[in-house]
Amino acid sequence: MKCFTTSASLIFSLVSFTFAATYGQTDSHQGTGFLKSFSHQAISDPTHGRINYVDQTTALANNLTYAESDTFIIRVDHSTKLSASGPGRNSVRLQSNKQYLNHVAVFNIRHMPQGCGTWPAVWEVGPNWPNGGEVDILEGVNDVSPNQATLHTSPGCTMPSSRTMAGTSTGTNCDATVNNNAGCGVKAAPTNSYGPAFNSAGGGWYAMERTDTFIKVWFWSRSSGNVPSDVKNGETTIDTDNWGTPFAFFPDNNCDIASKFAWSNIIVNIDLCGDWAGSVFGSSGCSGSCTDLVNNNPSAFSNAYFDFQWLKIYG
Repeated sequence: MKCFTTSASLIFSLVSFTFAATYGQTDSHQGTGFLKSFSHQAISDPTHGRINYVDQTTALANNLTYAESDTFIIRVDHSTKLSASGPGRNSVRLQSNKQYLNHVAVFNIRHMPQGCGTWPAVWEVGPNWPNGGEVDILEGVNDVSPNQATLHTSPGCTMPSSRTMAGTSTGTNCDATVNNNAGCGVKAAPTNSYGPAFNSAGGGWYAMERTDTFIKVWFWSRSSGNVPSDVKNGETTIDTDNWGTPFAFFPDNNCDIASKFAWSNIIVNIDLCGDWAGSVFGSSGCSGSCTDLVNNNPSAFSNAYFDFQWLKIYG
């Protein structure tokens, strides 16, 4: 009987952990705390953008990274004309020093990069891409709203065409090796979830919940009247069951979430042109050439910056 009781308790504990909607805060990043918790990646852009990712020393010296109290800003250089034969425009790509498995991440963002040619993203990625999986939480190009959340995986991960979420599916095959790596995306419903409309509203909150059986993404505008209090206040304990219907829902019906997504780093970056923003530059309503804009019009990127109030992680 004693053995049975222990086993039953263990099973109950595992089930409770797996399906729990209540999480405790494990990490809180604000202001200069971002500099301690994230590293600047001075790497070649894997998506072929017209940018030059710089290290932390260069970013701080050139005011491309700025931190104080409850403000953390990363931006693109907006003062230098470029040589067509030289490197791209200086920009910032951050990677969290810690990796995360099942967790909730809440991003309080006041401003996101805007302007033709811009390709900002907040995402998570595992090792040996795409085998460790990728979750795009905030992503878009050329000021085209709304935001899109997307999964990119190794082969063998698809999403049901019909599922309970507020957003609109753009594709159901998450396999990064097909469809030009489009992944299985979901567009948010609110137009102020991305670009100039997001900034005009004072920004908002993005949240992502990842478990062994699903991934969910929510968005609330700063002007929204239904922001959950634990999200708005960055409380030490949160309950995702009270957050309402997510705009993006990725269940494990035909995708083994636990095996497709490994321990992952959080990435925040600002790209220009590249495989996505460059390829749809004209059809997005932007005139001329994306590369010419980046090279010759630095002032076009004066609003190409992220301003984070804070980031909270829960597990």
